[in-house]
Amino acid sequence: MVRETKFYDLLEVPPTASDADLKKAYRKKALRLHPDKGGDPELFKEVTHAYEILSDHDKRSVYDARGEAGLSESGGMGGIDPQDLFSHLFGGAGGFFPGGGGGRSHGPKKTKDLVHRVVVSLEDLYKGKTTKLALTRNIICVKCKGKGGKEGAVRQCTSCNGRGMKHTIRQMGPMIQQIQSPCDECSGTGEMINPKDRCGNCKGKKVVSDKKFLEVPIDKGMKGGQTIHFRGESDQSPNAEPGDVIIVIEEKPHPRFQRKENDLIIEVEIDLLTALGGGQFTIKHLDERALVVGLIPGEVIKHGEIKVIRGQGMPSQRHHELGDMIVKINVQFPDSIDPEVVPLLEKALPPRQPIESYGKGVTLEEVNLDDLDMRHSNMSDDAMDEDHDEPRVQCANQ
Repeated sequence: MVRETKFYDLLEVPPTASDADLKKAYRKKALRLHPDKGGDPELFKEVTHAYEILSDHDKRSVYDARGEAGLSESGGMGGIDPQDLFSHLFGGAGGFFPGGGGGRSHGPKKTKDLVHRVVVSLEDLYKGKTTKLALTRNIICVKCKGKGGKEGAVRQCTSCNGRGMKHTIRQMGPMIQQIQSPCDECSGTGEMINPKDRCGNCKGKKVVSDKKFLEVPIDKGMKGGQTIHFRGESDQSPNAEPGDVIIVIEEKPHPRFQRKENDLIIEVEIDLLTALGGGQFTIKHLDERALVVGLIPGEVIKHGEIKVIRGQGMPSQRHHELGDMIVKINVQFPDSIDPEVVPLLEKALPPRQPIESYGKGVTLEEVNLDDLDMRHSNMSDDAMDEDHDEPRVQCANQ
């Protein structure tokens, strides 16, 4: 009977799992949680530690019988580097991750990357620009050179033996649980500095806050979700290399245009005369231009018709080749027409279609169409379009 299942739960396997099942489960979770893939570093360490214990037959037997407390008593808690175990399983730096990063970077540790979102207008993505970003980060204290105090003043925390973490064993009935928490004596740093010997500039923290401006280049044709990396511009630390600052482009919605890849989509409205007899309308572009669009007399533009203007879309980022502009044309009809000009319309337009004829048993009754009044104000277009079990009634155009 297994006394404790925490390690099995971390790997999401039952206590009866075989060695092959354990390895398969660890590979799956480790790949998802690996810090190089944006995963949780602490959870990655816990999952790797669980696999290290359960993949060793002797340690697994002790754990099944006596839990983590039993491992501590027998000296079997392990201490392998999670990255080393990961590299061993995935073939070292052979390149599981694209770009040859491998499963293990043997260089120095890095601080966390800083991620910032920059909202960019469609105009700026069309023309390109350089914007400034104010960045607040930690840098190594120049006064103590990252030592935190006077020479020799920093000593290892005796409470946690420099680990920065404490382990507490808690028993709940038959279950024994080991809890890991930051050391309260050194605040998780693993070091102690006498207050009188602390650096007056950084107060013993080894780093100070600093403000820096980054010039962010927005290239023509960039899209929302793209990233710009500034290598080594993240927080500094005496014990690690600085990580990166990652700028994520967020495309601001445009009041007139919609973007689809490198095409621009816009709706315009023209009057009925222009739709029937030709003319011009304009489209204000994303730069300092307005496009004058001509309609050929005699070419009838239907309401809702879609046309294309070649080469007036967004530029591609690499070669700046232009996409197209897709134009949906809506025709604005007049509210009324002078009855005296109707004969002119009859002369210019195709003849009316005759009304539908019915059998002898159908009586024709003339009615008028009125505007929708307040009695029907709650009958929206959506309500009229809903499907019901009853037959739908439609008006015939006459």
